[in-house]
Amino acid sequence: MATIKDVARVAGVSVATVSRVINGSPQTRPDTVALVKKTMQQLGYRPNAAARTLVTKKNRAIGVVVADVADPFFGTLVKHVDTIAHAQAITS
Repeated sequence: MATIKDVARVAGVSVATVSRVINGSPQTRPDTVALVKKTMQQLGYRPNAAARTLVTKKNRAIGVVVADVADPFFGTLVKHVDTIAHAQAITS
């Protein structure tokens, strides 16, 4: 799993710049934002949700109630919810 330091190294920017991109800071140039986001996607970087919750005191958890966890349909459904939620977290 890639870390914020890996993203910074590959993109050729500082860890602080990657952090600003992740947090949506307006102080970062659009071309730098695009480069960092592309690098994050290439490396498969995902922000650590647990660490983020501790720092921001906000939890972005999604609860899903299913009828039967053994049913493959519900497993597939939850996997898709997870994939879309992570994609939205990275692009927003």
